[in-house]
Amino acid sequence: MTLNEKLNALFEPVFNGMGYDIVRLMLSGGEKRKTLQVMAERRDGKPMTVEDCADLSRAISPILDEEDPIEGNYSLEVSSPGLDRPLVKLADFERFKGFEAKVETSVLLNGRKRFSGRLRGTDGEDVVLAFEGEDIKIPFADIAKAKLLLTDELIEAFAPSDDE
Repeated sequence: MTLNEKLNALFEPVFNGMGYDIVRLMLSGGEKRKTLQVMAERRDGKPMTVEDCADLSRAISPILDEEDPIEGNYSLEVSSPGLDRPLVKLADFERFKGFEAKVETSVLLNGRKRFSGRLRGTDGEDVVLAFEGEDIKIPFADIAKAKLLLTDELIEAFAPSDDE
């Protein structure tokens, strides 16, 4: 079991019970200075607040202390994905269909590894992206990283409404 799988298994019941989803778990840094980044979002679709992040941090800190899944010292950082969020699950590409994204593959695809364009959704296990005037299919398994691009359209779509 990988560290991410272990952390997901430890955190998921807590997040579910509190009404959040895990967006991404990432351990970065070297031996001397490691950071565990936990990115989460609310299930009700409302924006994450500082209080949400603090609540999650307080909920998972005792689990990390008890289970001790990470060797050595590290810092815990709980955050929201933000508007220009990473796209980490196949469902993310369908959910954010119509928005601009940047996709980087782990293997060459049509002679390149980096693509930017409008998300068209998914087709089976492929991500469909409008790129240079045509729709291309990128196997989800070949995606190294992907994120939404911060555009006026994205900002407008996720701006709080006047009744919030």
